Amino acid sequence: LLLQSPSKLDYIFHGGRHVRPYYFEFISHVNKRWTGKTIVDLFADEFKGRPREYYIGAVKSGRIKVDGEIVPVSYIVKSSQKITHFLHRHEPPVMIDDVVILHQEPDVVTVCKPASVPVHPCGQYRKNTVVGILDAEHDLGTLFPIHRLDRLVSGLLIIARTAAKADFFRQQIEGGMVKKRYIAKVIGVFPEDEMIVDANINYNGSEGRSTAEKGKPACTKLTRIDTNGTHSLVSCEPVTGRTHQIRVHLQYTGHPIANDPLYLNFSIDPMCTNCPKLIPQGYEDEALWLHCVQYSGTGWEYECPYPSWA
Repeated sequence: LLLQSPSKLDYIFHGGRHVRPYYFEFISHVNKRWTGKTIVDLFADEFKGRPREYYIGAVKSGRIKVDGEIVPVSYIVKSSQKITHFLHRHEPPVMIDDVVILHQEPDVVTVCKPASVPVHPCGQYRKNTVVGILDAEHDLGTLFPIHRLDRLVSGLLIIARTAAKADFFRQQIEGGMVKKRYIAKVIGVFPEDEMIVDANINYNGSEGRSTAEKGKPACTKLTRIDTNGTHSLVSCEPVTGRTHQIRVHLQYTGHPIANDPLYLNFSIDPMCTNCPKLIPQGYEDEALWLHCVQYSGTGWEYECPYPSWA
């Protein structure tokens, strides 16, 4: 993919952080699953965010090319061919909160990630990401995120500034030497005694959600911090790091995160174009009541302040 580095002028603040639309060229290579499809079928099947008629027009006009050449809409793609898609990109807005730098060293920087902002380029997001915003607003050079937080989750994010420091953190994470702590605001009065949840996590990529059933082993330690009789503030220490693990394990206890759009309701309609991946028109993100507060390893520890809802 081709993209100039973000700058401060790329952003507009109006009820959220918006990115000025920009031209962008995706570059990909035909994989095994794509081989044998027509160029239009490939895009219509794999990239459902736009209607088939758009892809027909894009191929005819040369916005979609194969190996740099304009091809007919009936063209059948072959393995390893280069596909380019030149388009006018409109990124979804994110919440207006700043990416706050908490701690800065020559080889590491820690930030408080706002809810709704992805860590790095993915899906519909390129400039409206933590890495993109830091690039635009701070002169930090090349950045190496060493762990991720879900887009809707806020809190501590550790970013290495050198490849060597990134390797140092990754080795400790992969070696099981890193402890993580989150806080969550859940429904109901959470039990007073510490609770260990051992429930396998199965992530369904097509639905974008996980369930506590046959899947990968997962363990989370949960401890009530406080309760007001309606909600409880819970400390969550994931021993493993599965997708949506804390959200699913809290749901498993009968105390889901109180404003979780996925795990308060199982009503996912597979025919719905907004459920759960696309952002509906006019939709405004809300900070999920799940926040990363601490990471620690051998000889180091970083913390992030509690959010306002806690």
